[in-house]
Amino acid sequence: MAENVRARPMEQGHLWEESEAATAAGDSMVGPLVGEPDDSATTPVMAQYLALKREYPDALLFFQIGDFFELFFDDAAAAAGALDIALTKRGKHLGQDIPMCGMPAHSYESYLARLIRKGFKVAICQQLEDPAEAKKRGAKATLRREVTRVVTPGTLTEDALLDSRRNNFIAAMAEAEGGLALAWLDVSTGAFFAEAIAADKGREAALAAVLARVGPQEIVLSDRLVQRPALFEILRDWKERLTILQAVRFDSVNGKKRLESLYGVAALDGFGAFGRAEIAAAGALIDYVQLTQKGKLPRLAPPMRQGSGTTMEMDTATRRNLELEQSLAGERAGSLLGAIDRTVTGLGARLLAARLAAPLADVAAIEARLDAVAFFRDDDDTREKARAALARTPDIERALARIALGRAGPRDLAALRDGIARAGEIRDIVAAARAKVPALLAENVQGLGHWGALVDRLSRALAPELPALLRDGGFISPSYSPELDELKTLRDESRRLAAALQARYAEQSGVATLKVRHNNVLGYFIEVPAKQADRLTARADRLFIHRQTMANAVRFSTVELGELEGRIATAAEKALALELKIFADLCADALGRAEDIGRAAAAIAAIDVAAALGLLAQVEDWCRPIVDRSADLAIEGGRHPVVEAALKREGRESFVANDCALGDGSRLWLLTGPNMAGKSTFLRQNALIAILAQMGSFVPARAARIGVVDRLFSRVGAADDLARGRSTFMVEMVETAAILNQAGGRALVILDEIGRGTATFDGLSIAWATVEHLHEVNRCRALFATHYHELTALAERLPQLSCHALKVKEWKGEVVFLHEVGPGSADRSYGIHVAKLAGLPEAVVARAEEILHRLEKSDRADGARALAGDLSLFSAERPGPAVVDSEAERILRDVNPDALSPKEALELIYRLKATLGENGS
Repeated sequence: MAENVRARPMEQGHLWEESEAATAAGDSMVGPLVGEPDDSATTPVMAQYLALKREYPDALLFFQIGDFFELFFDDAAAAAGALDIALTKRGKHLGQDIPMCGMPAHSYESYLARLIRKGFKVAICQQLEDPAEAKKRGAKATLRREVTRVVTPGTLTEDALLDSRRNNFIAAMAEAEGGLALAWLDVSTGAFFAEAIAADKGREAALAAVLARVGPQEIVLSDRLVQRPALFEILRDWKERLTILQAVRFDSVNGKKRLESLYGVAALDGFGAFGRAEIAAAGALIDYVQLTQKGKLPRLAPPMRQGSGTTMEMDTATRRNLELEQSLAGERAGSLLGAIDRTVTGLGARLLAARLAAPLADVAAIEARLDAVAFFRDDDDTREKARAALARTPDIERALARIALGRAGPRDLAALRDGIARAGEIRDIVAAARAKVPALLAENVQGLGHWGALVDRLSRALAPELPALLRDGGFISPSYSPELDELKTLRDESRRLAAALQARYAEQSGVATLKVRHNNVLGYFIEVPAKQADRLTARADRLFIHRQTMANAVRFSTVELGELEGRIATAAEKALALELKIFADLCADALGRAEDIGRAAAAIAAIDVAAALGLLAQVEDWCRPIVDRSADLAIEGGRHPVVEAALKREGRESFVANDCALGDGSRLWLLTGPNMAGKSTFLRQNALIAILAQMGSFVPARAARIGVVDRLFSRVGAADDLARGRSTFMVEMVETAAILNQAGGRALVILDEIGRGTATFDGLSIAWATVEHLHEVNRCRALFATHYHELTALAERLPQLSCHALKVKEWKGEVVFLHEVGPGSADRSYGIHVAKLAGLPEAVVARAEEILHRLEKSDRADGARALAGDLSLFSAERPGPAVVDSEAERILRDVNPDALSPKEALELIYRLKATLGENGS
């Protein structure tokens, strides 16, 4: 059922029913009035709409008319379908009905959020003029309207449109002097980064890896770059998020000027050694944000240059296979981030996600983070006090961004006040700790700053109860401004006088039901029931002046009421204007310390993450890893953090821990074992432990030593890619090719079941060659799980290859999976047992067991050919699972029933009976 948000259709010959505000404005988008022959004329408001729509052809235009935002023509049809609201019509244009839908202006954000989530861009066109001002230009003057903002998926700032626990990045891609670069920023927080795309290991692959790490909601690039064939496959994955601009906007010279102007510097050298491509991307990004925000910019931190080699690189497939930030089902639950996140602020949650997306490759930086985590793990009192204060800390980053954009409400200032007040509280809590505060944490504490004066001013200025919108007024505290208090007193006293007038007029007229009312069209007026109106009109003194007659009531005014209305309106307008001025001063005061607030926000986030990871380490019994520059990966008693959490949540048995030791002499593990024994889990857990260690977290193990991993590759699981016409096996081969072409000596590779998606000997050959290549060419640390037991023979000639297997126990015909990894190799896969557990028909299971038995007794190829000549299991003449012809079957095969006499038939029965006796059946 469509939601009837704005469904007031105009039948031909009837005017559309305007809201009071629109009527007051004198605006009408309908065609000519009743009786006029030419209904195809373009009205002034429609001309205004069409002119604005031509400026924003790629966005839905939210066109404000009175108390509503309305959409017309194709925009209306698209929005109505996306929002499931009624599509109606309003007036005519060029002889055709104008499709229309709309929503109340006071609650448009909920509709805007749904459109943005579905990939639309929306241009917000607001009325910027009071109807009274428009009337001064003439009775038919059109209200001044302008697009005040273009809302896109990458430029959101409202809390209602954002996920508080993740960044909302917009990225720009640019090319200059043969180099390619990506810049990205979060409009809602001010975080700003740039990175040159390395070309040494394949520029396209490097670009894909950076995009996967950043995960932008919108990507801006030039019309020339989007046509590059080499980038086609990469951009295809992001096509729903692309915004194409003219190439001239990506000029590096203009980009440099924009950045220097933004930060008020003569050169960008102080921010880093940016290349021309990075400057072009960053400059284009600033340009685009200014375009969408109509010249305004949030507070943006100076761009931080991200360099190749500073973080662990992971491609899209690896991030998907390891389910770092979301599960394969697309949900946070079931991901690594969902399992480890104990943060209590949006600031901390976003930083934790960023660290997980980009684990460090610098040992010193990792150790500094681990020191901070260890501090909070060991000091329960400080940790719990800090987390209690953090839990009361609002999101000052996003509040500050809205203030800088002129989009803040009173509650944003209150959030800023409360946030910086908590910053001081957190500083005192950590400073009072008995243990020595580690260096990185001490820097964070210093960054929290001192906020006494600003907190005091905001506390005195803001009222205890704050409205959501500035236009509602009443957000400045009484006694903060004597001038404002006088205006409010006059306004409120006038309203009391209006109530007193009602009582006096009721007594003078003798109409007890007389009321003094107010609306936005008539202002203040007197209303009496229609039957009582004569008592007012018949008065000789003509005290009551007629204004409007309705079906059940008549409205009047008086000279005295008109004068009082003027005083009330003037006082209310002046009071709101003064409140807005005070609010602007408070915002300016806050923006004067924007850099300090930004540092405090970063410090709050870092402390929240360290405290959360400290709690996680203590509660889950995780150990501090040793991270060094060795080529080892030595894990004792490692566990899969997500699986272990799921087992605890479901109250099932504890997770079985396993060791893993990759290093000199055993750099490549060949892992065999039955289905469902846990090979994939073992592979993933070791990769996740490496990620956790290098992001600066304790890890789920008894002990762990991680030689820094510069690139992590994962080929686990099966999925097709129908959009590209790729089968599951093709996807597997593409991902395997990326690994073999890119993995270097410091990489960690986990591979599962390579070659299983094709013919047996083809798959075995591919798996064999892959193992050899990993050993001889890539020379990286790797875990290779397989069902091809033939590969274990490679251990005899590959010195770095070590065979390991998942253990099982057979008990009374059943198989028990122990989930333990040990040296050696498995001789069986127990696939038929798993098939039985899955519920395959008994006939199929029995047939499979017989085929397996015969294959194991003969050469695999010869046995398969022999089986192919056997009678099919599914032949109509032989239902059931029998696989060997009995003597009775052979006798019956030679009998012609129609040729048998009764005596011969009886003898046949005795003969068959005898064969059953011989078989003991």
